[in-house]
Amino acid sequence: MTAPLRVDFPEDFFARSEPIPRPPPTRQGLAPVAGGANLFFIDTGGGGPAVILSHPATGSAHMWPYQLPAFAAAGFRVIAYSRRGYSGSSPLDVAGAGVASDDLEALADHLELETFACVASAAGCSVLLDFAASRSSRLSAAIFSGGSFSGLAEPEHEAAIKRVALPGFEEMPSEFKELGPSYRAANPAGAEAWIALERKACLGPRPLMRRANRLDWKSVAGVSAPSLFVAGAADLYAPPALLRQVAARVPDSEFVILAETGHSAYWERPSLFNDVAVDFLRRRAR
Repeated sequence: MTAPLRVDFPEDFFARSEPIPRPPPTRQGLAPVAGGANLFFIDTGGGGPAVILSHPATGSAHMWPYQLPAFAAAGFRVIAYSRRGYSGSSPLDVAGAGVASDDLEALADHLELETFACVASAAGCSVLLDFAASRSSRLSAAIFSGGSFSGLAEPEHEAAIKRVALPGFEEMPSEFKELGPSYRAANPAGAEAWIALERKACLGPRPLMRRANRLDWKSVAGVSAPSLFVAGAADLYAPPALLRQVAARVPDSEFVILAETGHSAYWERPSLFNDVAVDFLRRRAR
């Protein structure tokens, strides 16, 4: 892992509101996955390198309005999708919940993507890590933002997660847990827009799907795709120290800390997040 890079903001956080940009031309569709289920996706199309966006547990395919136009303008074909149980996709069948990383592969197969980059936020990072642990050959690059990697079966990591999330934390509102305090203080309109999308993202209780691999330090060390870990300095769920534990064990990885940013870097500081992600993909994607 390379040395951490700290990306700082201009001084006045209140002067940096970023309105949601005009969406690019896209098509929408459904990709069939195991068990007769379907995944909803939004696809900018085009002949550029493919980038799939893996949403947080509080999101869906609709949670990326800042990334779709920016990545498309940078020459990428961008695909945002909803996992089972989230907006537009099939409800989650608890008896046959499926494997989230298998569904990601089925989506790529449906779109005829031999390889692709994946940008993940929060719970989407666990899906991406599970995929990368056994199918790195299909990844041109992986970007993990704000992942706590709660399914990682390592005692010190599990203990660290418990120390971060004190009793009562999970009962707090999603916007408190997932949007940084600087962002909430300075951008009430942006926070309300995020809340509106979050309230419509999930079709019921937060779905929990199975994993294809036992995730531990050994499987993490087997990730061969060039990987970028993005940590928000003010992330209450996944502080930089927690991400660094995982990033340090991925052989070909870089690590970035975004100042004043909470759990949702893709939303709180979209231009900065997009610049960091696009730069990494241009430099390192294979």
